Amino acid sequence: MRRAGGAHNVRVSIVENAIYRNGRRVESPRSLEETYDLLQRMLEHPGEPSASESGDTVVAWIGLYRPDPDETRSLAEHFHLHELAVEDTVQAHQRPKMERYGETLFTVIRPAVYQDATETVEIGEIHIFTGPHFVITIRHSESSGVGRVRKRVEEDRELLCFGPDGVLYALLDQIVDDYFPVLDGLENDIDEIEDALFAGQPNVSQRIYELAREINDFHRGVAPLSNVMQRYFTGFTKYGTHEELQHRLRDVLDHVIQVSGKLESMRASLTDAMSVDSTLTTARQNEAAMQQNEQMKKISSWAAILFAPSIVGSIYGMNFTHMPELDWRLGYPMSLGLMLLVAVVLYAVFKVKNWL
Repeated sequence: MRRAGGAHNVRVSIVENAIYRNGRRVESPRSLEETYDLLQRMLEHPGEPSASESGDTVVAWIGLYRPDPDETRSLAEHFHLHELAVEDTVQAHQRPKMERYGETLFTVIRPAVYQDATETVEIGEIHIFTGPHFVITIRHSESSGVGRVRKRVEEDRELLCFGPDGVLYALLDQIVDDYFPVLDGLENDIDEIEDALFAGQPNVSQRIYELAREINDFHRGVAPLSNVMQRYFTGFTKYGTHEELQHRLRDVLDHVIQVSGKLESMRASLTDAMSVDSTLTTARQNEAAMQQNEQMKKISSWAAILFAPSIVGSIYGMNFTHMPELDWRLGYPMSLGLMLLVAVVLYAVFKVKNWL
């Protein structure tokens, strides 16, 4: 963190700050106030036009990470940012969108990164203000790709010569391109789930629901972008968007549609996986119930076989004075034979019924 001088005395959380003229970085201000002064001076004293058709192109690109309200207020006052857009920036947690306020375009886009260690998708958030001579990027997440975009546009002067729209295109293009590695990671997870389903691995159901949640969150960050960009395209003629830039932006839209299509396919695959998991779980439960039923049959059969002799034995063990067969010489072997006969008969019956 650095503290800026000047009347505002604003705490600055600038990640990187630069002013470009005709595709070249000419200034690297150390504070917001210095940026305002240098940009004003350069606009009041145009330089030599570049070889491009755009003439003298001056763009200030201010990149911030989670700025506080004082910083945002300072930017809003100098660049005349609309209060509704500023409110969205302060609150964050916005859906992807593009909204015009006069000459300023406010864009919200959600970058995504696949985390291999946790097999999750980290969804970020970037707010972009583009005006006649400025680009303000405010990110609310650690990973965003903004640094790579700045390096790219500094190496490709043509993009900077397109002005703020060129920077906006580069940001959109990079963030959408970063969606494809995320898709690869999610597709690999789905393949693993399909293998685990039929291997009978534990906790598959939990993994399916966790992955479904990751894909749904990712889909919410991507799906609105298609309609948002198509509405943006309707203003190409009105706002004089360069023809080459129009072609490039349409290519970005094609990639967005491709990503959305793959996500829809993944959601369908997970729905099928949930159905298969439910079917397999029911089948396993039925199989377990059948096995339990077989065990209960065996237990009941042996209990009946052992219970019948117990009845005979318990009767002759009551020791009453007047009982038939007590004085009969063949009573003992008869009782043993009766016990054995009942047990054998019951065993045969249960065996025929396949209970044993």
